[in-house]
Amino acid sequence: MSHNYQDLTAALGGKLAELRREIPDTMKGFGQMNRAAHADGALSNKNKELIAIAIGIAGRCQGCLAFHSKALVELGCTRAEFLEMLQVAVYMGGGPSLMTAAEALMAYESFGGERAAVVDKAEACPV
Repeated sequence: MSHNYQDLTAALGGKLAELRREIPDTMKGFGQMNRAAHADGALSNKNKELIAIAIGIAGRCQGCLAFHSKALVELGCTRAEFLEMLQVAVYMGGGPSLMTAAEALMAYESFGGERAAVVDKAEACPV
């Protein structure tokens, strides 16, 4: 299913704010885990975001596609880096991950990520 990823992040962001008010201890714990997991260490934050979106692809999580694509664009992820991550996600997840990988690329582009050069219409046919 195709989404407007900006609208999706805004809508989910609103519900996450509600959850922060209604289940503050859980959300505080999740926030701490998020900060610890994304801190630079042996892997950069960008590499960790690439891993996170690959897992989001495997889990078919639309919100994950939106939030992690946005973060990757903000972190300067190149199209080449994004495509290599998609290759690994598809390799590990097969056909269903291929479909979700295409949606992840849509999300990445919707947040300003690099777009492909114009393709010939004959090349635009499904697999």
